[in-house]
Amino acid sequence: MTKILEKAAEARNTKLNKVEATKALKNPMDVYARLEAIAAGGYEALAQEDSAYFLKCFGLFDKGEDFMLRVRVPAGQLNYEQAVRIGEVAQTYGNDYIDLTTRMQVELRYLKIENIAKVLAALKEVGISTFQTGVDNPRNIVTDPLDGIAYDNVIPTKPIIDALQEVFGENPEWISVLPRKFNTGILGSLSNSCNIFGHDCCFVLAQKEGLFGFNVYLGARVGMQAQDADLFVNIAQVPLFFKSLLSVFKTYGYRDNRNKNRLVYLLNDVGMEAFIQAVKSEAVCDFSPAGATLVQSQSIALGSNKVLGRDGTFAYKLIVPAGIFSGSHMIDVAKAAKTFGSGELRLTYDQNVYIPYIAKQALEGFESAPVVKHYAAYNNLYFSDMIACAGTATCSFGVIPNKPDAIEMAHFLSSEVAIPNASVRMNWSACPKGCGVHGIADIGFEGCIAKDAEGKKVDGVHIFVGGKITREAKEAHTLHKALPITEAKHHVKYLLQTYATHKQRGETYEMFDDRFLSRNYSFQALAFFTKINYVLNEKLGLNVMLELESEPKSSRREEYELFGFGLKLYKLLTGEKRFESVVELSPNMLKPTSIKRDTVSKLNPKVPLKLSEILYNMTHENKKERVAVFSELIVALKEI
Repeated sequence: MTKILEKAAEARNTKLNKVEATKALKNPMDVYARLEAIAAGGYEALAQEDSAYFLKCFGLFDKGEDFMLRVRVPAGQLNYEQAVRIGEVAQTYGNDYIDLTTRMQVELRYLKIENIAKVLAALKEVGISTFQTGVDNPRNIVTDPLDGIAYDNVIPTKPIIDALQEVFGENPEWISVLPRKFNTGILGSLSNSCNIFGHDCCFVLAQKEGLFGFNVYLGARVGMQAQDADLFVNIAQVPLFFKSLLSVFKTYGYRDNRNKNRLVYLLNDVGMEAFIQAVKSEAVCDFSPAGATLVQSQSIALGSNKVLGRDGTFAYKLIVPAGIFSGSHMIDVAKAAKTFGSGELRLTYDQNVYIPYIAKQALEGFESAPVVKHYAAYNNLYFSDMIACAGTATCSFGVIPNKPDAIEMAHFLSSEVAIPNASVRMNWSACPKGCGVHGIADIGFEGCIAKDAEGKKVDGVHIFVGGKITREAKEAHTLHKALPITEAKHHVKYLLQTYATHKQRGETYEMFDDRFLSRNYSFQALAFFTKINYVLNEKLGLNVMLELESEPKSSRREEYELFGFGLKLYKLLTGEKRFESVVELSPNMLKPTSIKRDTVSKLNPKVPLKLSEILYNMTHENKKERVAVFSELIVALKEI
């Protein structure tokens, strides 16, 4: 089987990419050893290869005038001393700014080059590493933030993560040796609270013949969930499998095209069976076939900002809008955690913070702490599960500001569509790279340039709907492309109003989408639904709403949906029935009712001629004369 991998590697590695050429120039540890000299030398003496690559091996990203630093937080767990030190470093060297990220770690920004060695030394004093948080390295390992605490946690994974860190962490043999970055997640809980199917390597809670362990999924990237490797590993086997996996990727991974050298491309070329056989050969271990995957729900704390742990204490979820935090607040939260809990903090995949081990009798005191009261204002549906990556302010790839956009939309929706006992995941990426994991959201946004009604370029988004992370991993579908953000918020509003109207008790948006939206309506129909309501209300001010039925007879067939929507809109806008009766797509022709293109405008002068023409084309008595697809109508609606 290794011959298949050898052949694939030979075909793809005849010409190495520029990054591989850079990697050959130096040993990364030699650069690390010179960190104080680099800091003292300033920007004038900074070598181009150090700026572009080698410093990134240790989390340092040159932003032109200053540096961003990624801080590794295995499993997202910080003790009191570590949390305080991160806060102090942010205060002293980084404009008191912290970003919480989807890899359950932190990013410090605005660090001056003369301070970079001091910052890394200060963090190291309390056991914090920044190694291998960038470029071609194994990145921070994520897990359930309530690992070892929650009732649904079957296998505590922090000891396993510590064992995996022993394999590669700060080990010169594993620094900058992979073809590309390598993300890992390990989940020992029943609920998916860390996007477990979204990593290069995913260890997912499973049961086989009465034993608990992990099924392995491999090869996720932006826009693609991991593939089932049909392999089960027990707890003791995880480090062996992981090291063998990295070794095979190191040996056979592609080093030509940087855009096509993540693990998934090797898997697609050689096949999962051949790849897994190579891993087994490397490990000298015949790992078992997969057992039953046990992940079956979203976070156990769904819809609540605190959850009871199995030891009788509570974990409180501090909602941090878009992950924008500060050093001062990190220190304040750590102090509150120490006063009322253990002092430990748990960073989350959705850019928030859990404070665990708070006794029931201490909750009131904890919630009265000023910093906790400050963030309590965001304890609502639209902030608690929101993710937003860095935008134009701090990321050179960003197309839109992103974090401010996400926060503004969350405030808008909170005021427009408050829904009790609900849950919706809205993820924002500032560009196609997808760092905000918009593709697995209930409602996802990808930043782009759009045009407003006057044709001027404005900040916009592509809207995605229908992503899944619970019993299955599924990428979302495009609902709309290149909408101005000022318009996009209304499209989302109409989806959420439908959720509010039809949701069942305890039903998340993901569950609602399965039961109601995706089951009953095509994505084309949903796109028209939000667009027509935007036109009717925000553009024309008609104060009428096309609503979705709970049991439509169209069966997701576009021509039936289109005709049905046309009949409803005609009645909404004129007060009259378009036909006395219809059978499927055909009106009752015993009483033929022909209309002209301007009929709706004559019956209701508030309706512009263009919209009247659209309804004419949707409801023509001769079905051969009707418009065939929703996309045609959406283009026409843009002209209103």
